[in-house]
Amino acid sequence: MASIKGSANVVIIGGGVIGLTIARALALRGVRDVCLVERAGLGSEASFAAGGMLLPQVETDAQDDFFTLACQSRDLYPSFAAALNEETGIDIELDTTGTLYLALTEHDQEEIEKRYAWQSRAGLPVEILSATAARELEPAISDTTRGALLFPNDIQVENRRLLSALANSINKLGVDIVTQTNVDSLIIEENSVRGVQTSRGRIECSVAVIAAGSWTSFIKSSSPCKIPEIEPVRGQMVCLEAKPQLTRHVIYSPRGYLVPRRDGRLLAGSTSEHVGFAKYITAGGISTILRNALEISPTIANLPIVDAWAGLRPKPADGLPVLGRCDEIDGLFYATGHYRNGILLAPLTGELVSEAIVSTKR
Repeated sequence: MASIKGSANVVIIGGGVIGLTIARALALRGVRDVCLVERAGLGSEASFAAGGMLLPQVETDAQDDFFTLACQSRDLYPSFAAALNEETGIDIELDTTGTLYLALTEHDQEEIEKRYAWQSRAGLPVEILSATAARELEPAISDTTRGALLFPNDIQVENRRLLSALANSINKLGVDIVTQTNVDSLIIEENSVRGVQTSRGRIECSVAVIAAGSWTSFIKSSSPCKIPEIEPVRGQMVCLEAKPQLTRHVIYSPRGYLVPRRDGRLLAGSTSEHVGFAKYITAGGISTILRNALEISPTIANLPIVDAWAGLRPKPADGLPVLGRCDEIDGLFYATGHYRNGILLAPLTGELVSEAIVSTKR
């Protein structure tokens, strides 16, 4: 390997969707000499394994601060996608068809009625559908469907094309990219960041951003600063081939989901397993996913399986991302623990963290 630069203005630890988006946001704000360090390849972990769904209304049970942030980030995606396309020529396939949330049991029906009640009271875009109306919209859904919610603003993106666009963008913007390199520890002196120690040598810097996802807890520090405890949670996925497309919307139930892609792939997910760093697919996991997918649409029984994979979602103890400036250490910023919402929260995380960094340097 070529030697790495010995210094940078800002070092970003982690090259998933969060680290990539922060690097791009910093470069666009005029911050020069940004170095991104990734332990494997860019976007090769949770960001690559994701389904690309942007579903704050579907997946949230109450209107709290996190829900507000998630909706704000989702609503940035049209301009985010357009800017990346202009910068790189890569279409990240933002699909604004919307999401259909099915009620397949009596309990499901009670849940969607509760969700419809609070979201409609809050003035959020949501429509309640009868079983007949839902099947008219998506004929492939199960005959056992009792009703559904239509979320026009909960959309999806092709996450792997998003990662390619971000990597292309930061390369064009002059960000120094270092892959296949571990950051072992932070170098802290007098309560300030002085650099990071990597598996290939020291990089001096005055700002470090921890965006290492499930590997955050492996970073050591000689100072009293607390490195967030992040647990990996395995999620398995199955990819089917549906040509012509089986559905137009993302189809969601309380137990599983189907995500149609433009090229005819149909993603089915997912599991949530507390198994440490065991990133592999299992017979039980695939069986569960297919059972839940067949509940949504028995039609998929005849579709070929073309791929399956697993990823490790980074989950903090409270399930909420760790974002912002460290109060104890000057120059240390957190952007980790996004759990199931890394793709969703990437645009807003990039804006918030880059602004926090720039504002401390003014």
